[in-house]
Amino acid sequence: MENLPFGRMITAMVTPFDEAGELDVPRVKQLADRLVVGGNDALIINGTTGESPTVFYPQKMELFRAVLEAVDGRVPVIANVGDNCTADTIDFALKVQELGVDGFMCVVPYYNKPPQEGMYQHFAAIARAVKLPIVLYNIPGRCVVNMEAETTLRLARDFENIVAIKEASGRMEQVEAIVAGAPEGFAVYSGDDSATLPIMERGGVGVISTIGNVAPERMRQLVYLAAEGNFAEAQRAHDQLLPLMEGLFTTSNPILVKEALKLVGFPVGGVRLPLVSATPQQSAELKAIMEAVGVL
Repeated sequence: MENLPFGRMITAMVTPFDEAGELDVPRVKQLADRLVVGGNDALIINGTTGESPTVFYPQKMELFRAVLEAVDGRVPVIANVGDNCTADTIDFALKVQELGVDGFMCVVPYYNKPPQEGMYQHFAAIARAVKLPIVLYNIPGRCVVNMEAETTLRLARDFENIVAIKEASGRMEQVEAIVAGAPEGFAVYSGDDSATLPIMERGGVGVISTIGNVAPERMRQLVYLAAEGNFAEAQRAHDQLLPLMEGLFTTSNPILVKEALKLVGFPVGGVRLPLVSATPQQSAELKAIMEAVGVL
């Protein structure tokens, strides 16, 4: 994994809550350990799958501390610090940096609908302010706007600590353009489990995964088969897991990821409003998919 400080298989960890909907620190530590043992090369904490919009700054800090303690240096810990306010992102990142995390993930500003130059200046300001490596996160489905390949490449070339992008645009021509134009050492990760193989076939290095919470060993196998160039076997692994990759997203993430963890016997609590727990029908359908793909 030369030139890959965070490896290839990275799970965006869910955030465990207790029955009162508060942060469940003991379960956070248990889940982080489970994911490391399951074969993750790194963990992203409090991303979309970690319900970042409803985990406020003091709890984010508590969450990061708990994961760092549980992981104890075994794999890199990447803290999601991205916000749609540049000043707030920088202020928070500087505080989180002192905890000892290994890197940051920063999302394209949502709701503001910045133009490409605004995106560039947002990430440039963050990169200048912090010391740690940064993973950009492009997800137009949630942010409304798409960060174009040219903007990503400009950032990658201008700032040594902007080291990767999580691409969840679904635009394969954009992935190809980033891979083709990226400076040495800049990594492109799939931001969707189901797009991992197509992106790796185009030069991507791995995935920032949701299904990794539930079946990390299976997703790791797919990623490393593709990394070895064994695309036929990787395709078989992809096809076997695809029903679950898609099934976890039949409603808003991470509702069904948390339900899946409950079904495998590792409950992590519910979700915070405005998300709601899986319905009995959704749970039954998910269980059938999990049984069919061999996760249950």
